[in-house]
Amino acid sequence: MDACDPETTRMEFQLLHTDSRSAARAGVLSTDHGEIRTPIFMPVGTVGSVKGVFHRDLEQEVGAQIILGNTYHLYLRPGTDILEQAGGLHRFSAWNRPILTDSGGFQVFSLADCRKLAEEGCRFHSHIDGSAHLFTPERVIDIQRSIGADIMMAFDECPPGDAEYDYAKKSWELTSRWLGRCFEQYAKTEPKYGHYQSLFPIVQGCTYPDLRARSAEFVQQFGADGYSIGGLAVGEPAPVMYEMIELVNSILPQDKPRYLMGVGTPVNLLEAIERGVDMFDCVMPTRNGRNGMLFTSEGIINIRNQKWRDDFSPVDPMGHCFADTAYTKAYLRHLTIAGEMMAAQIASLHNLAFYLWLVGEAREQILQGTFSEWKPVMVEKLSRRL
Repeated sequence: MDACDPETTRMEFQLLHTDSRSAARAGVLSTDHGEIRTPIFMPVGTVGSVKGVFHRDLEQEVGAQIILGNTYHLYLRPGTDILEQAGGLHRFSAWNRPILTDSGGFQVFSLADCRKLAEEGCRFHSHIDGSAHLFTPERVIDIQRSIGADIMMAFDECPPGDAEYDYAKKSWELTSRWLGRCFEQYAKTEPKYGHYQSLFPIVQGCTYPDLRARSAEFVQQFGADGYSIGGLAVGEPAPVMYEMIELVNSILPQDKPRYLMGVGTPVNLLEAIERGVDMFDCVMPTRNGRNGMLFTSEGIINIRNQKWRDDFSPVDPMGHCFADTAYTKAYLRHLTIAGEMMAAQIASLHNLAFYLWLVGEAREQILQGTFSEWKPVMVEKLSRRL
């Protein structure tokens, strides 16, 4: 199977409807591991698992259609040799639906110690054992081929949100040169496990409109199956993030999916959907859930608060997984205060099911032509502290 052969089955994106009063879109993304109805949220399974949630529950309770893995973490452990022996991450983890992999660029620049950036790539030391490693654009493509992701990310540098203009410009220029090498390696290599793999470029440029615009224009020369927007939600004010999303999506092709990386809160999702984003991932539903924060359609619950100590109503009477009605707020608070593992499981399952419900409901509102009326009402509710 030749990755560049025009006869090879490619990932397809069908745009079904665009909201008449905004850029919100509903579509279907087709991969060899199944269809993805957009807009979609992808639970983060960094090392091949979503923390505290069985794959059965991801499918049956959460309604996950695609999950995310991370190249940096999977490369360090279990390693590409184990993944290849297993037949790729799908078989290794018993997940038969689509998988997207982050290139590991963000982790290299945020987790690894003693990193050294050069034209060649990035040398870094593992956060696990201190061992030395080198990520080049070519190596990152090879690793993702070994993982077997349906959607792979190009290797990029993710500069801090407050980077000075000169640094942001040099960083974007390096990322752009690396992108060309990523696509060259992509063209030279083939999928290892018999299914098609897409490669998405990443639009960078910090919060500088001219850099973002140049990046959005530049990435289109590769004719990719989709495009990612990186380097946002890293400390900049939310209105600035929305401005960058709107700018980039006004330039990217209308007939390709747009993936906003690492974002974010439920309100962030709706604001980005309104501006034309199709795909999201974020650790927030599970990380915040483990700390006792529950997202609901009526607002945010801190289950640690004393007010829930003797509240025997369901966790979320309007929830979307079995745990929402099987357990009470008082019981979940008790488990949380006691540090019981089951508390994290219940809260993570609830939050993920809510996120998938939220993007699914946004999709239905887009298809029905009522998104622009529904969205501000929902944003007001989502902002409440209960």
